[in-house]
Amino acid sequence: MSTLAEDVREMLHEQREYRELLVQMTKRDLLLRYKQTVMGFGWAVFMPLVNTAVFSVIFTRVAPMNVGMPYPLFAFCGLLAWNFFASSLRFSVSSLTSNTSLVTKIYFPREIFPFSAIFVCLVDFAVGSVVLIGLMAYYRVGVTPWIAALPVVLAVQIALTMGVGLLLAMANLFFRDVKYLFEVVVTVWMFATSVLYPVQAMGGRIARYAFLNPMTPILDSFRAVLLHGQSPFTYEFAYAAVVAFLSLAVGWLLFHRTEFRFAENV
Repeated sequence: MSTLAEDVREMLHEQREYRELLVQMTKRDLLLRYKQTVMGFGWAVFMPLVNTAVFSVIFTRVAPMNVGMPYPLFAFCGLLAWNFFASSLRFSVSSLTSNTSLVTKIYFPREIFPFSAIFVCLVDFAVGSVVLIGLMAYYRVGVTPWIAALPVVLAVQIALTMGVGLLLAMANLFFRDVKYLFEVVVTVWMFATSVLYPVQAMGGRIARYAFLNPMTPILDSFRAVLLHGQSPFTYEFAYAAVVAFLSLAVGWLLFHRTEFRFAENV
């Protein structure tokens, strides 16, 4: 068996060698997703807007909640980042099983499939960010120098998404019911994260453990740099960063070492 250092060198070398293929796969998946759709990229903002409208009614009319800012702005920021995470995993989990002919007939690093799914969702995230900018302008939320930390927060989320996405794609190839279980888990995960309400609203004991969920400090860091003009570099965010890059390292290594078994399990 190859050593860890040899595996890492091979993984990085393959990504450099096949980087153009990753770009082409991302373009292909992006075109397939929006081909023959009336709204096109409008779908990237439609669901966050609908959910924002629904939960704004719930948490401002039915069960009012103080989030320290206009609730639609709070909710849309959380939903935009969460939808990027959840949609990326949703497409990653079936990225291998939906490309069986390529998995079995042509050699290239198979992690390109979940990676391309994530980059397509990153494009959706960028499109949705235009609406967030509009909401910030409408509610007169200014930009502060802490906006420079936004790429760091986004990089941590992408690392976590890639790590979990690789594990899910691999698991679903060996056990096809993983994609059904995932739908249940991701729904519960959303309500255990500060997407629609701050951590303090979860209750005493739950709030104390909420930051063990790495997506909570990541979402809070998005709001810190975009909406509050504050530093995202807290102990909770540092913990989320460690979990994210550890997930990426472990997920990528396991994916790479089991790749030779993919063809026989398609």
